[in-house]
Amino acid sequence: MSQSLTNNDPKPRVAFHTLGCKLNFSETSTIARDFEAHAFQRVPFESPAEVYVINTCSVTENADKRLKGLVQKALKQNPKGFIAAIGCYAQLQPEAIAQLDGVDLVLGASEKFKLMEYISDFSKKEIGEVHACEIEAADFYESSYSISDRTRAFLKVQDGCDYKCTYCTIPQARGISRSDTLENIILNAQKIAARGIREIVLTGVNIGDYGKGEFGNKKHQHTFLELIQALDREVPVDRMRISSIEPNLLSDAMIAFVAQSQRFVPHFHIPLQSGSDVLLKRMKRRYLSSVYTQRVAKIKALMPHACIGVDVIVGFPGETDEEFLKTYHYLSALEVSYLHVFTYSERPNTEAELMDGVVPMAVRNKRSKMLRSLSVKKRRAFYESQLESTQKVLFEGENKKGYMSGFTENYVKVLLPWNPAKVNTIASLKLKNIDEAGYVRIEAPVTA
Repeated sequence: MSQSLTNNDPKPRVAFHTLGCKLNFSETSTIARDFEAHAFQRVPFESPAEVYVINTCSVTENADKRLKGLVQKALKQNPKGFIAAIGCYAQLQPEAIAQLDGVDLVLGASEKFKLMEYISDFSKKEIGEVHACEIEAADFYESSYSISDRTRAFLKVQDGCDYKCTYCTIPQARGISRSDTLENIILNAQKIAARGIREIVLTGVNIGDYGKGEFGNKKHQHTFLELIQALDREVPVDRMRISSIEPNLLSDAMIAFVAQSQRFVPHFHIPLQSGSDVLLKRMKRRYLSSVYTQRVAKIKALMPHACIGVDVIVGFPGETDEEFLKTYHYLSALEVSYLHVFTYSERPNTEAELMDGVVPMAVRNKRSKMLRSLSVKKRRAFYESQLESTQKVLFEGENKKGYMSGFTENYVKVLLPWNPAKVNTIASLKLKNIDEAGYVRIEAPVTA
């Protein structure tokens, strides 16, 4: 029996799957609320639905491959389900996606927030319909935030990027750097807080560049520092967290503000990409390793307990054994808490795609494994440094095999037996030991 909608059916069902970053999650949630406002029922992606929406990512080759798998997954649930692909990869490769069996609609950067307007019925198409403008036309700003999806909310404050990193497709997928107004961000943050959500994570493509106008004009109406000061002052939420921020844009003043803030937590995620200055120049990053060292030192001087995460790319063209070891030893000595390791993959229409010094894939994978092992050691050492301290833990709402997890302000993951009464509560707990899986356990009893 077909799962497609009939006149006798209740609300049509829509299912979403998000690939990629926190920004994508905030945008998916906003689009989902639009569907719900139009009398759709949101269901899990693994369920039968009339409409499936896949928010794509273009950062790695793996994300491209996952799209194909998700299309097949949707068709398995409902062979007649209407499938829409939106987002970054949809902007970069719309025609290729439209050719995939089962894809009915492809929407690029400017069109994705108008998804409802493009769905007149749920009938399958012989070939996917494409609506993707030239990326230069993506110069307006669309507010987004996630609620109801999890304990934390992702609040988009900025979109696009003016940087020209040689490995990156994001400027092609999302357009120029542009920002929401200060007033609108505060209003959205207040709406989130009013829903009882305890933590807001600020997201964007390049959030430290916040302040460029809605149409990408280069005058900064407000700085990122002014934004976090205003949020701290005007939004009654327990926690705020800054997502990834470029080291050249993370100022001493921002660090000092977070250090004394009652809401902004001592957790920074700062992309490095390489510990080799030779490679940083090839990547056209806007800093050298000395700047990164200074930022870490400043954070640790003011907040010794702060958690610092690092993005790093391995296998970039020109990364010899010597240059890789520079990165490895640099990170090994640096007082950071964990690494996000990305194995370099060639992306179409980037400068790096044509560079010499290509690193064999087997070597890339070996180096990636080395850095992932280093990350495990770094995280373990950071967790051990926090034992015997009392921390405020915010508990998540997911039951994983009889356990629930929570995060401290400085991003230590704590595990305890599932207790639905603890979901979305904050408890002051003493961190006691680290279990075999690497999670921190607490001293009983748990008191909210």
